[in-house]
Amino acid sequence: MKKKSSPPHFLSVGITLLCVLSPMKGWTDVKDAALLFKDPSQPVEKRVDDLMSRLTIEEKAILLNHKGSTIERFNIKSDNWNQCLNGVRWTEPTTLFPTCIAMSATWDTTLVQEAASAISDEARAIYNGWHIDPNSHEEQSGLIYRAPVINIGRNPYWGRNHEAWGEDPFLTGRMGVSYVKGLQGDDPNHLKIGATLKHYAVNNVETDRTTLNAKVSETMLRDYYLSHFRDAIVEGKAVSVMASYNSINGVHNTMNPWLLTEVLKKDWGHQGFVVSDLGGIKQVVRQNGVSKEEVVGQSLMAGCDFSDKEFELAIPAAVQQGKLSMERLDDALRRVLTVRMKLGDFDPFESGPYSKIPLSVIDSPAHRALALKTAQESIVLLTNKGILPLDKTKLKKIAVIGPLADAVLLNNYNGVPAKTFTALHGIMDRVGPGTQVVTAPGCNVIENPVKKTVERLAKRAKLSSPPSIDAEKGIPAAVAIARDCDAVILCIGTDADVEIESVDRQTLGLTGEQEKLVKAVLAANPKTIIVEMSAGPLTVPWLKENAPAVLQAWWGGEEAGHALADVIFGDINPAGRLPHTVYASESQVPPLDEYDISKGFTYMYVKGEPLFPFGHGLSYTTFEYSGLKVSGTNPLSVTATIKNTGSRAGDEVAQLYLVPPKSDQPRPRLMLRGFQRVSLKPGETKQISFTVPEEKLTFWNETAKKFEVPQGHWGIRVGASSEDIRLSNDKVGAAKVKAGAAEVNDPWHPKTGTVQKVDVEAKRIVVKVGRELTFTVTDDTKIEQAGKPANLSDIKVNATVYVEYAKGDGDLRTAKKIVVKDK
Repeated sequence: MKKKSSPPHFLSVGITLLCVLSPMKGWTDVKDAALLFKDPSQPVEKRVDDLMSRLTIEEKAILLNHKGSTIERFNIKSDNWNQCLNGVRWTEPTTLFPTCIAMSATWDTTLVQEAASAISDEARAIYNGWHIDPNSHEEQSGLIYRAPVINIGRNPYWGRNHEAWGEDPFLTGRMGVSYVKGLQGDDPNHLKIGATLKHYAVNNVETDRTTLNAKVSETMLRDYYLSHFRDAIVEGKAVSVMASYNSINGVHNTMNPWLLTEVLKKDWGHQGFVVSDLGGIKQVVRQNGVSKEEVVGQSLMAGCDFSDKEFELAIPAAVQQGKLSMERLDDALRRVLTVRMKLGDFDPFESGPYSKIPLSVIDSPAHRALALKTAQESIVLLTNKGILPLDKTKLKKIAVIGPLADAVLLNNYNGVPAKTFTALHGIMDRVGPGTQVVTAPGCNVIENPVKKTVERLAKRAKLSSPPSIDAEKGIPAAVAIARDCDAVILCIGTDADVEIESVDRQTLGLTGEQEKLVKAVLAANPKTIIVEMSAGPLTVPWLKENAPAVLQAWWGGEEAGHALADVIFGDINPAGRLPHTVYASESQVPPLDEYDISKGFTYMYVKGEPLFPFGHGLSYTTFEYSGLKVSGTNPLSVTATIKNTGSRAGDEVAQLYLVPPKSDQPRPRLMLRGFQRVSLKPGETKQISFTVPEEKLTFWNETAKKFEVPQGHWGIRVGASSEDIRLSNDKVGAAKVKAGAAEVNDPWHPKTGTVQKVDVEAKRIVVKVGRELTFTVTDDTKIEQAGKPANLSDIKVNATVYVEYAKGDGDLRTAKKIVVKDK
């Protein structure tokens, strides 16, 4: 049931004014006491207490402005923040990894954590370099980084799909946990850098993003839009969360106590801080015509801890006017200072475990190799009619064509690499000796390209895009060079003119004259391999039918060209998998402002057959699945065996999906609950295993206001994609016993009544199934419905029989419910 939406409102918060005097009580000049807060040998809690006891209310306000002034008497500098979406933003070159949607396509959490760790090493190195030379790179002197973005890409039109990890909350959660752990490091007492989860929450539309109001039921929020944030907080331990610009059900996210306090801080136990998005407080003030003190007070009282200059300017007055309590102000400051202490902001520079990371790690050979590996693992082979891989020894002439053949595709919130390798450069570097490589752009990505720069978004380097091309001349020229080539690599897709922050896509098809270019080149040379370079999915059905091969290569970072060439020539066996559904037509996709995904969004609810399903990806070899075994319910354990039955070594990404019990409420037709990328040599066999904790079997009960495991039988699906299922089991139960049920263990000697027959030695129970009779099948216990024999003894787990009596007298003739439950 959807909550009724209402316009944003403001609560009047009454606070006694006596508390205004409290910050002055502990005022101590730096010369009058030892600075315990600067002593790293002391516990963090004591250090924070000591510092807070010394601060005036004005100084506290300064420290809650992420770009605040220096507090001179303690020499406390502003906590500058920075960005590291898929590489560190800096004034000098840094390593550029593939964009996040590409990293998600690796389905390799270990690799993602390694990439994030490399990125945070570079971030720390920059910070260390600033300490050595404080006059250099001051804007990059902070250690709070605004990454990762873990919003769900529920809609393929969303302009920021390149920043996210796909449409599925489980996959996004696993990737988010890995990325956060990589950024923050593994020291139990220190943070390498502080990760910030963006953008909390239901933030996946760019059109009117600062004013939109997402209307979402609590069930949909809990089950879909928030679960991955929970994973990154509870398991990943992210220290910061950014509240997004939008409203949910009429309440702006920076002023939403349910979202920021009830769910994030109380339900999930978040000990870090919440920061508003840039300018978020100012926008609310402007949009609603209320005072800064009103908005700042309500934001802090709702659970927002950290913000822009509005916090610094308005906090003292908000306290004085009774709109903000000192207790809440101190809680916010304590959260921010605790993180800064763990980052080492108040320690002697050389004392920290990460202080020795040198500037030489930045764009180092090791990091470039890791960027290459990530790009290689991300590439998805969508179709292949036997043309790939190409044998480079047999190629005399090859064409690399298309508007993105020689383009460096940069997204926002990353740095600029020292060296980049486009598709053209990668093919030229990897092709055999004596092979001629020719090229032509053919057309532009869009009909009327506007030269955009990254400065438009965040004052970064210019996007690398080819000059404007006249398609009427460019397409015939491309066709002419393609016609007599042994193979053609045609690079098409999107760039920052099509999908980027603040801009949602207008079409899922090819923009500009790209479709005309592809058809002309295919007609001229059928040995044309299509390379899609995009963040969001491309819905182009005729490519699937007519092209001999289609690769999804994303925006692949600084080593994109080499990774692509390695896959095309067979040096790397592709094993990337789609982290989103590629819809067969735009008519399959619900409107952008529809937030109920059960209306047809994602693989869980898509209506009709997709063009390419979630989890899809082909290989140059083949794999066989066997030996499915299922046991337990908390946790659920699933194992299977995979064998490489082909002639090439390769990786397979095995995926576990669950089919929930039937319900009157909308439920996914299946849902991802595990995946494992495994490397296999030809003929090699390996066992894979998945463990699903009970929390991943629950759905939100909006009436009871809690998560519950639904009763009934679950389906188990293991396969190569959401549509390519190789193994299944539909006999797994998960029943709950109601309060007051009596436990009856074997040997069992029942009276007559509901139970028709019991054979204690064989542990065979025959029950007459009624409306309220539910059970799970366990161990070698055999349960058969009276009149409808069904031997279900193949499920092997321990069991206990439970009986719920109508009168509580133990008489089976009045038995209301019988449950056989896993031990």
